[in-house]
Amino acid sequence: MAVEISGQLTMPDQARGVVLFAHGSGSGSRSPRNRYVAGVLNEAGLGTLLFDLLTPAEEADRANVFDIELLAGRLLQATERIREEPATAGLPIGYFGASTGAAAALWAAAEPGGDVAAIVSRGGRPDLAGARLADVRAPTLLIVGGHDEQVVELNQEARRRLRCASQLEIVPRATHLFEEPGALDSVAELARDWFTAHL
Repeated sequence: MAVEISGQLTMPDQARGVVLFAHGSGSGSRSPRNRYVAGVLNEAGLGTLLFDLLTPAEEADRANVFDIELLAGRLLQATERIREEPATAGLPIGYFGASTGAAAALWAAAEPGGDVAAIVSRGGRPDLAGARLADVRAPTLLIVGGHDEQVVELNQEARRRLRCASQLEIVPRATHLFEEPGALDSVAELARDWFTAHL
């Protein structure tokens, strides 16, 4: 079934690439956290696309939030659209995934047509990408809060299954939403440096 999902595309002058934000449970295109990170990427000369992978009606069914194949399919559709846009055609593409959106980003990147240049996961659940992890080719940065202990373990396990270039960064004293002073700044800086290096 076809659905229409709108998003906000921000393109700085002479952008060197564009990053698509894949949101998971409890987050979305209007999330202040995601908008802040997107702003830091924009200042670094990267374009950003903030959009929701699900419609409001779909989000009401919690099963959809954890349907990684569905989320990845929506992300791939958005990626194709970005490749067709005159303002973004030919630019390297990156994925910034949060929560289950990180699994969707990895799943999408593992697809035969999922030619992306870099992936960053913030407090993500990369483990939910399952067997697809071994097929990811894009350099992947996993960012987790130091006090988000269960998610740290899940990210460590997922990283062991990745065969691409990867790095795990643990932000000290941060919890799952990185609400502590300076925590989100660290996330944004790590993401900026990863994307500018690989895009």
